[in-house]
Amino acid sequence: MVAGKLVQEHLRADTGAPDDITVGRKGPEPEGARGTADFYPTCGAQPAAGRADLHRAPEELEVPPDERAAMLPSAGGGGGEAEEAEVGTKGTKLYRLRFAVLTVFSLYSLMNAFQWIHYSIIANVFANYYGVTNDKVDWLSIVYMLAYIPLIFPATWLLDRRGLRLTALLGSGLNCAGAWLKCASVSPERFGVTVAAQVICSVAQVFILGLPSRIASVWFGPREVSTACATAVLGNQLGTAIGFLLPPVLVPNTPEDPELTGHNISIMFYGTAAVSTGLFILTVIVIKDRPPLPPSPAQAVLPGSLLEDYSYRQSIVNLIKNKAFVLLLISYGILTGSFYSISTLLNQIIISHFKDQELNAGRIGLTLVVAGMFGSILCGLWLDHTKTYKITTLIVYLLSFLGMLVFTFTLDQENIYLVFFTAGVLGFFMTGYLPLGFEFGVEITYPESEGTSSGLLNAFAQIFGIIFTLIQGRLTTDYKPFAGNIFLSACIFLGVVLTALIKSELKRHNVNMATGSKNLQVLPTECPGDGPAEDKTNGVQLEPSVSFSRETSL
Repeated sequence: MVAGKLVQEHLRADTGAPDDITVGRKGPEPEGARGTADFYPTCGAQPAAGRADLHRAPEELEVPPDERAAMLPSAGGGGGEAEEAEVGTKGTKLYRLRFAVLTVFSLYSLMNAFQWIHYSIIANVFANYYGVTNDKVDWLSIVYMLAYIPLIFPATWLLDRRGLRLTALLGSGLNCAGAWLKCASVSPERFGVTVAAQVICSVAQVFILGLPSRIASVWFGPREVSTACATAVLGNQLGTAIGFLLPPVLVPNTPEDPELTGHNISIMFYGTAAVSTGLFILTVIVIKDRPPLPPSPAQAVLPGSLLEDYSYRQSIVNLIKNKAFVLLLISYGILTGSFYSISTLLNQIIISHFKDQELNAGRIGLTLVVAGMFGSILCGLWLDHTKTYKITTLIVYLLSFLGMLVFTFTLDQENIYLVFFTAGVLGFFMTGYLPLGFEFGVEITYPESEGTSSGLLNAFAQIFGIIFTLIQGRLTTDYKPFAGNIFLSACIFLGVVLTALIKSELKRHNVNMATGSKNLQVLPTECPGDGPAEDKTNGVQLEPSVSFSRETSL
């Protein structure tokens, strides 16, 4: 990203939020929400109090002097009894069950990520055991990315139509089934069986990667939503870290004894299947679609059941027409695809510089991801506190680019301890970016479905991941890892430029803040005078006179 000065524009310094936001949806009133007379005034009725200045000229609106006005008020933040006591006044409540939902999801997401990378990090071992080339083992990782692209659209449609629980059951169940099928593939002539098992796990991933922002939005409060999303992403990152660490330990390179290699692979596969089965049972018990009462005002103004006029196709069209989101799609795809490529080819990159260092290759991968886990949590906490989405994303992206350059130019120093350090720096920023992209996408596309925006982000990440893995793999094989790393560095720099061009509008944040002024209105979209059709978003109308809080580059 290009670092520059940014300013946060807000409405009305006395409240720190826009004076009025009008949101309208057809559909039943959510349980625990404000009265019907408040949220659904009849067409032609007199305007509610506080709406007289709804159509004031933009120049009459005051702008707070600093970015701190963007922060949510500290009162009632975080969680626990304080928020639960507000049920009678705001119609929102936080449930302790949210932590169990987040934990179970993070754990089965962990197992799915572990199964993604546990072939590639010991690619030479599996290539020798099954009698195939390294590029065929690489495809066991690439298939995760390949399966995601065509299946993400039906998966996000299912999430929007049937809810969180069914999607979670499919993800956890398929992951469990794939793990057990791998147990039947432990034989040198059964490479086709292990490919089929990996395909099943890759399909499970489609029902997993898009859920972090949905779980965070429907279960967690406004001052913890970014941290919750980062924690959900953290589970997937932790699975990748364990996938880097355990396979070299459980399955050491013993090319002279295929029976011992098969025994070691069997231990890894059966252990994975047992844990996946336990997590599937927990998913059945714990995961629910949503809590009885919404956790935040932004969720409270949305209907609790599906809209009759909801169109998944229209939702996709609305997202593609959002220029800021399109820029985010490409930039997110570039950086996340680069991470996928490096993770897949890390064994080959390290082995080309440090012979017989399979174990250290796994440890370097572990360092890369664990550092990124800390980056994810810190970025999530920072966003919850400041709501500075663009500036944070921009800085992290730029530092990822610098980290990639440092990693590239230190490989030739033949100092493996230096590679550990540079890989940690790269991972801190590159992996730490993942939840930032999710939350930024939800923020600039609200009130569109979180699952749809996250699904598209992941789809672009998989597309770029496939392209980058194939190109970097060929460059690494035909030339040296340096050529492949330089290629990725150039692509990441392009992502920095694209991120700098994103125009940030903090839509969800504004809805959360606007309820404090008691001027948030929910209107039926068919009322006359609601505004032009282009201002309606799949059954949700945002008044054209409302100016959202923005982060605009100078």
